[in-house]
Amino acid sequence: MRFYTGQHRFYVGVDLHARSMYVHILDHAGKTVFEKDLPAEPQAFLDAIALFRDGLVVGCECMFAWYWLADLCEDHAIPFVLGHALYMRMIHGGKSKTDRIDAAKLASMLRGGLFPMAYVYPRAKRQTRDLLRRRSFFVRQRAQLIAHIVNTNTQFNLAPLPKKLTYAANRSPEIAERFEHPSTRLAVAADLGLIDAYDEQIAELERHLVKNARVDDPVTFGQLRTTPGIGSILGLILLYEVDDIARFPEPGNFLSYSRLVRCAHVSAGKVKGTGGKKIGNAHLKWAFSEAACLMLRSSLPVKSWMQRQEKKKGKRKALSILEAKIGRAVYHLWRKQVPFDVKRFLNG
Repeated sequence: MRFYTGQHRFYVGVDLHARSMYVHILDHAGKTVFEKDLPAEPQAFLDAIALFRDGLVVGCECMFAWYWLADLCEDHAIPFVLGHALYMRMIHGGKSKTDRIDAAKLASMLRGGLFPMAYVYPRAKRQTRDLLRRRSFFVRQRAQLIAHIVNTNTQFNLAPLPKKLTYAANRSPEIAERFEHPSTRLAVAADLGLIDAYDEQIAELERHLVKNARVDDPVTFGQLRTTPGIGSILGLILLYEVDDIARFPEPGNFLSYSRLVRCAHVSAGKVKGTGGKKIGNAHLKWAFSEAACLMLRSSLPVKSWMQRQEKKKGKRKALSILEAKIGRAVYHLWRKQVPFDVKRFLNG
């Protein structure tokens, strides 16, 4: 957890919503100099802070509509701090909770050095990252359609489908003809049509994403793909979800952000359990889990290492260790800009 500790003349807490925002401004002594409920519009915000621009800092909680406020502050050279939503227990734990109270607490946390910081993703690559996440959503929807066809086939106790429907060559209109009732045939035909449409859209998005990666950071994108199990898609996810590896001073910080380590809760020398499983980047956690499975398929030395670990620790824990090991390797090859070395990976 990182806190903002900068000193300023004025501290602005913004409780931001989709169409409105409550703005609360404190001076350096902690006195309220402005508070008002405003429409979520750039000019309304600029007018509200006009008298306090000298030595001003703006803070708001991380929610889906923060992009425009961060960009507005950047355009006008105003320091902007994004608050980590899961760390802001001070707001959510209050007995009374209103927009006015939340904005005041945000400003007070900024002034007191207790404002938990989230990463303000740069606008230059933000839209590409969002497109990549949308591509992942489309892939999940496509998988649900395939699963629905297979489950429907099982529901009617029909013979198993001869080939996997993942591949376009294995899908044909004849699959829908396996079912007797016209409604079922229509449902399966609709699934098949949507799968084909998703294939077309996903392929187009992937071409665009790879093209952008080769412009934004071609060297790192190439180095990531030297790791067994990390291809174009996982390389894209790592590249755009991390953005700048230098923001993690140590490998442990990167592993924690990627949800690859457990955080112990200790009190009076006794371990009370673990927590913080939801804090971190879910997309990176998924990417490293996939990379571990694919690495075991493509690398015999890693497969042999995994078999030894399974005998000692069990399959589940051994796989978690492998994921963390890949995360540490990605951190070092990214920081040093070197290709993957399997010998150092296994001996490290």
